[in-house]
Amino acid sequence: MTSAAVRNPSVQSSPAPATVAVVMRQPATTVDQYDHLAAAAYLMKHTGETALMIVDTRADQAVGIITEGDVAGAVADGQDVNDVRVHAAMTTRPAIIGTTTSIRAAAEIMTSGHFRHLAVVGTAGLLGIVDINDICRALIGASANTSA
Repeated sequence: MTSAAVRNPSVQSSPAPATVAVVMRQPATTVDQYDHLAAAAYLMKHTGETALMIVDTRADQAVGIITEGDVAGAVADGQDVNDVRVHAAMTTRPAIIGTTTSIRAAAEIMTSGHFRHLAVVGTAGLLGIVDINDICRALIGASANTSA
């Protein structure tokens, strides 16, 4: 075992951010469910996001999520992203959490549900999104001050 893999118990680590409100990205980039899949892929590339929330503009509510994996799956199935609409590839009723959800609880929801993204909602509707990288950074940050 390398010395980097051994923790020094005398060094205290800094606490992880308490809730997802600290790490969520806001405002979340959204796309309409009737847009082409190509438009969603374009937005993901140019915003650096790995997922977009699908919002019903009439009800101002999140109705789904589209991820890089959904786009890749459509392409792998031979579908033309210029013909396929977002609603045909999106996940409906995505997992949602509130701003007071702890980082650990979000990690547990992601792990148990095999999710890489969670929508963050509040009384005003969609507030943001967290992905597995946000959660891991927060958890790793809790032990960043640990030395070998």
